[in-house]
Amino acid sequence: MADATFGGVEGEVGRCAWADSSPDYVRYHDEEWGTPLHGDDALFERLCLEAFQSGLAWITILRKRPAFRSAFAGFAIDAVAGFTDDDHARLMADAGIVRNRAKITAALANARAAQRLPEGLSELLWSFAPSASRPRPATVAEVPATSPESVAMVKELKRRGFVFVGPTTAYALMQATGMVDDHVADCFRASPARG
Repeated sequence: MADATFGGVEGEVGRCAWADSSPDYVRYHDEEWGTPLHGDDALFERLCLEAFQSGLAWITILRKRPAFRSAFAGFAIDAVAGFTDDDHARLMADAGIVRNRAKITAALANARAAQRLPEGLSELLWSFAPSASRPRPATVAEVPATSPESVAMVKELKRRGFVFVGPTTAYALMQATGMVDDHVADCFRASPARG
């Protein structure tokens, strides 16, 4: 690519720089990242995947996502909350996913915590979406890793019994699910309403 900010090759659309490094990233960026996502199970999946990504490249998680979905019963909160010690052992033996004991344990614990939310996970998470817009980042370097909202989200999630989630993971979740829009200014997915 000729341009560090976006596609830059004639005939290609401009997109965030990170998205041009593989076809998997292009597809994820163009079809999913930054698109508003609602629903308890859908957001539970994204919360789990962002936690599993911690310390790894997101491409690893993207490529393993079908195996994750299969292993975690489609990330249906009620199903995962009912997983037993045998299921935990099955997950630890599943080479198709990231076999990290702490992350697997957290996914199960977080499903149980999500079940206890009277308002539901989707409503709780979306309550932290910023109401005020901010200037669109010109480059990926201007995109923050955390925000006051992601810090507040984590504080509340922990208060509600969630584990293995920090402000950076929460902010990545907010970006991925459209709670914040961090497509750079020259990206074809950048919302025109934001400056």
